[in-house]
Amino acid sequence: MQANPSHAATPAAANEGIVQWSAIELSRRIHARDVSCVEVMEAFLAQIDRHNPTVNAVVARIDGESAIDQARERDVLLSQGLSGGWMHGFPQAPKDLAATAGMVTAMGSLAMARNVPTHDSIVVERIRRQGTVLIGKTNTPEFGLGSHTYNRVYGTTRNAWNPERSAGGSSGGTAAALALNMLPVADGSDMMGSLRNPAAWNNIYGLRPSLGRVPYGPTGDVFFQQLGTEGPMARDPQDLAWLLATQAGYDPRAPLSLSDDPACFMQPLHRDFRQARIGWLGDFGGYLAIDAEVLAVNEHALDTFDTLGCHVETVRPFFAMDALWECWCTLRALSVSGNLGLLYANAATRDLLKPEAIWEIEHGRSRTAIDINRAIATRASWYQALLRQFAHYDFLVLPCTQVAPFPAEEHWPKAVAGRAMDTYHRWMEVVIGATLAGVPAASLPSGLTADGLPLGLQVIAPPRSEFALLQLAAAWHEAFAPARAASPLLPLLG
Repeated sequence: MQANPSHAATPAAANEGIVQWSAIELSRRIHARDVSCVEVMEAFLAQIDRHNPTVNAVVARIDGESAIDQARERDVLLSQGLSGGWMHGFPQAPKDLAATAGMVTAMGSLAMARNVPTHDSIVVERIRRQGTVLIGKTNTPEFGLGSHTYNRVYGTTRNAWNPERSAGGSSGGTAAALALNMLPVADGSDMMGSLRNPAAWNNIYGLRPSLGRVPYGPTGDVFFQQLGTEGPMARDPQDLAWLLATQAGYDPRAPLSLSDDPACFMQPLHRDFRQARIGWLGDFGGYLAIDAEVLAVNEHALDTFDTLGCHVETVRPFFAMDALWECWCTLRALSVSGNLGLLYANAATRDLLKPEAIWEIEHGRSRTAIDINRAIATRASWYQALLRQFAHYDFLVLPCTQVAPFPAEEHWPKAVAGRAMDTYHRWMEVVIGATLAGVPAASLPSGLTADGLPLGLQVIAPPRSEFALLQLAAAWHEAFAPARAASPLLPLLG
C-alpha cells in the first residue's frame, strides 16, 4: 500500500531542507532533537510521493500510517535517552534482492512475487538494529541479472537525471532514490558492477567492498561463491563511509567475513594526495568497446587527479583479457545456475524466468569440471597480476561503464562503439576485474555527456584498502564540482 501524502504535514520548504541534508547531518539533527523522527519520515514520504511516480525507484511500500507510527516510536525512545545508532529514525528501503523478514522480497521475478522471508539478511539486520524504519524496497532487475533495472513485477526504474533513460542496475532503484533525495543513504549489491554502474549513471557514489568486508547471508553457500557482495551507496563519500561502518564487520554465519573493526570507517576522511600514483587503464589498450564520448569524459576527469597533486600515467595491457572474460562467464553462470536451478527444474516457474536467466542457467549447466578449474586458475592469475600493478600504483582507474545511459525501453545495448555485444552483459565487461580479484572499487562522478547524462570513473584499490579509497573519494568530491551537482529534476533551493 502506498504511503499517504496527507500525512506529510511538514511544510514543503522544510521537507526539501530535511531531505537535502547529508545522512550524517540528518543523524546529528535527529539526536540533537532539532527535528523529530516523525518530521523526518513525513519529509521523505513526501519526497517519494513527489518523485517516485516519475522514476519508479521505491517499490513494495508499506502503509504511510505505519511508517509514521514507527517513526513516533523512535521519538519516544530518544525522549528516554535511547538510540539504536547513528541511523536512528532513518527511512530505509533495502534492495529487493536482500531478504527482509515480513516484507515481500520478489527479487524482481514473477516466480518470487509472493516470497515473504522469515529472516533478514545480515545487512538488513544491521540497519534494523540502528533504529531505522523499513518503508519498502528498492527496485532491481530480475534476480539482479543485467545492469538495467526492469522487471515484470514492478516495471522499469528510470534515470534520476533523465527519466527517458536507464537508471542502470542492478541497484538502479537505490541509485535513483538517492539521487532524488528519497532516502538519506541506502544499500546495494554488486556482482557485475551493480554498485558502480547505477551510481555512475545517477551522479552519486557507490562502493564495492573487498571480499569479506560486508558479510553476505545467511545463504546456502558460505565458502565457494564469492562474486557478489553487498555495499553502500550515498550522495557523498563521508555518508558512504558511515554506512559501510554499519554494514561491515565479522559475522560467524559468514566464515570468510573480515574481523577488522568497522568503526575505522567513521573517522574523518581528510588526506593529502600529493604524489599519489594513479594508473589509467582506459580501455585496456583497445580491448574494451567503450563509447568515444564516455572515454573522453572520463579522460577529461583525470585532470582532477592533477589538481589533487597525484601523478597519473597510462598502464599498458598486462593480462589476457579475453581469458578473463571466459573465466567470468564460467564462474557467473555456475553461480546463477546453482542459485536458480530449482526454479528452472520446475516447468511452472521456468516459464516465469526471463530469457537472460535461462541463458545463464543453461550456460552454467554446460560447464565441465575442467572448465571450472581453468576459470579458477585464471582468476588466481588475475589477482596476482593486479598485485604486481599495485606495487607501482596506489589506485587503478578506468570508466565505470562502456556506454552512457541508454533508452529505458531497451533491454540492453546490442552494440557499443561499433562492436556487436555477443551476450546480454558483454557491455559491462569493464567492471569484472575488481569483482574477480575481490578488491574494493568505487564509482566517482566523472562528468556529463553533451546530453547532460551522468557518467562515472571506476577507481580500484588494493585489497582491503577501503579507507584509502574513501579518502580519495572525499578529496574528489571537494575538488570536482560536477560530483556535487544535483539532478535537474530537483528544485533549486537558496
